[in-house]
Amino acid sequence: MASNHWARSAWARRAATLARTGHPAKGGRPAWSVRWRAAAIALAALLVAGLVPAGGHATGDAAVRAVAIDVTHDAETTRLVLTLSAPVEARAFLLERPDRVIVDLPQVTFNLPAGDSEDASVGGSVVASYRYGLFAQGRSRIVIDLKAPALATKVASEAAAHGATLTIELTRTDRATYARAAMQPMVEAAATLSQAENARAAEARDAAARRDPRPLIMLDPGHGGVDPGAIRFGVQEKDLVHAFAKRFGARIEATGRYRVQFTRDDDSFVSLGGRVRIAREAAADLFISIHADSLGRNANVRGATVYTSANTPTDAESAQLAAKENLADQVAGVEAVEEADDVVGILADLTRRETRTLSSMFADGTIESLRKNVHLTRNPHRSAGFRVLRAPDVPSVLLELGYLSSEEDVALLTSEEWQGKTITALITALDRFFARRIAEQQTDKG
Repeated sequence: MASNHWARSAWARRAATLARTGHPAKGGRPAWSVRWRAAAIALAALLVAGLVPAGGHATGDAAVRAVAIDVTHDAETTRLVLTLSAPVEARAFLLERPDRVIVDLPQVTFNLPAGDSEDASVGGSVVASYRYGLFAQGRSRIVIDLKAPALATKVASEAAAHGATLTIELTRTDRATYARAAMQPMVEAAATLSQAENARAAEARDAAARRDPRPLIMLDPGHGGVDPGAIRFGVQEKDLVHAFAKRFGARIEATGRYRVQFTRDDDSFVSLGGRVRIAREAAADLFISIHADSLGRNANVRGATVYTSANTPTDAESAQLAAKENLADQVAGVEAVEEADDVVGILADLTRRETRTLSSMFADGTIESLRKNVHLTRNPHRSAGFRVLRAPDVPSVLLELGYLSSEEDVALLTSEEWQGKTITALITALDRFFARRIAEQQTDKG
């Protein structure tokens, strides 16, 4: 692990040499699905801005494509039938708390027609909602939230006249039978995700070892792959924030003053703990997690907010948002395991204290810089227990660009002009933050 003088004092740099791991903890039940309301105007704006691939929701050119889905049910059985371009090998397992059926398959490009997320629950069926997308390199996943216990009694792909079908048959069962079946989860897909995140962490370590003296900014586009984030007005949060992060990163690099890395550089899923681990392995000087959430049907709340980490949230809205964001792993069908912090002792406490101070300093500077050109929420600097901000030795903020529940915010978020002004303000905030850090370090040396 390379030390980095831009973000850490001498004792903090010594703490940064400790071993690093990161895993998310368990959360509650996800309350959204991957089906969304079509909005032709908003989607067209995204396509013009280059924020959504013109070919569909998943990136890449996987050989197999899903082009339609049909959900039917009777009193005991619910069937989801996907129309595919070719047969695939699919396997299913169950998870509890909340009850979910996870279907893993080779990489599939989902070109499914847009629907309404509120219609994902099918009448008297056992399906509450479902979502789909890339899970890890070469792997896709379908996550089905259940309203009642049900077993995956059939998961079969068969050739058809025009391609193939994948049939997922769910049959109602009792709680005891479901619990026994959920005790035997499939681990192969989890291993694939772990390998992908290990590879990203190794790349981060390699980059840190090059000892480039410029500060490293780690940009973290929220959500991704099977976890779409918020979906409103034809816009998916994962696509919006990824496109914004790439544009932001290019502008940062163009200054020549900083280095940039991304926790994800495509439409794939990265666990919350994986995001923290990548930033720590890279010895990042600043971690910026980028989001554009939705507040239900409350279109009156709009504007940008900067969040920092705190054990006690500043307000109820911040607590609710953190709880929702902390569900990202469960949304993707990942079982989270709480592990002990690897950084302990008095030195680590000092490191955490300095890290929180630096995080707040950057948050305040960002708000000051944004205020001139970007509409902010009331009390724009807030705090809550976001798991993605838990790195004890990397200053971290979560930037909420705006809310997809606000049609006015969506129009701005998809505007190239607004993005350009916002990025310019953010770079100003970066310059001020690191200029202050340099001045403080020179004072310490003196």
